[in-house]
Amino acid sequence: MFWVSDSRIEAWIEEDLHLMDATVEALGIEERPGRVECFPKEDCVIAGVEEAARIFRTVGAGASVERPSGSVLTAGTVCLRAEGTAGRLHAVYKAAQNVMEYASGIATRCARLVRNAKNAAPSVEVAVTRKHFPGTKPLSVKAALAGGATAHRLGLSESILVFDQHREFMTEQEFATAIPRMAARYPEKRIMAEVDSTEEAVRFAEAGVDVVQCERFSPPELRECVGRIRRIRPGIRVSAAGGVNADNAAEYAATGVDVLVTSWVYFGKPQDVKMRFSRL
Repeated sequence: MFWVSDSRIEAWIEEDLHLMDATVEALGIEERPGRVECFPKEDCVIAGVEEAARIFRTVGAGASVERPSGSVLTAGTVCLRAEGTAGRLHAVYKAAQNVMEYASGIATRCARLVRNAKNAAPSVEVAVTRKHFPGTKPLSVKAALAGGATAHRLGLSESILVFDQHREFMTEQEFATAIPRMAARYPEKRIMAEVDSTEEAVRFAEAGVDVVQCERFSPPELRECVGRIRRIRPGIRVSAAGGVNADNAAEYAATGVDVLVTSWVYFGKPQDVKMRFSRL
């Protein structure tokens, strides 16, 4: 189960629904029964369907999920049906549509990136960052998971990842001595460090980090780096971060890294999801 809170569902509704729907009230159709069928206009990986169903149910409409998040749909395949009065359906259909369109855009881009990466290296994993638009973490992460990725880092307390801005406050020797101390204090967590050169990666591998995260390496540079540090520490994990997208994922995956870290999936066009109304 992936949890999105009731308060967030209600917040999405309240962004659009302020007390009443003036158009429906003025037309006098509020109590007339109807149905909404939701389907993508293009082939895609659908996502956000369960949250869209909850949006309809929150205002008293019925909703059934026909295809769950993560399903690969051809254009026109119904993923969600909702029934209720015209007032209830019109009150929230746009919020439900927005959730599915943005989530499905992320999921579809993610699936393309994952497919390209695994075609080149079946064991590689794709992990999405926390560089999503503020306030969208639950939906963005769920959509990425629906597209076949995993989460790189959900928050600061989840993992230990040392960046250069951390090391700005200590000498290199202090950092080297901090690695075993961090490992002892947090024995269940891997110690990760981001590097921007092969020489730095070698030093950190020798110092004992568990994961070296290579920031904005070119694929040839990354291949050389992976080879050098694995000769030092055969079991060390290596991730590639910065600039990874669907077009270059295969090239990066073929370097021998364990993980491709990306934010690319969050930014792009939403999928078009049609909301077809009918009167009952």
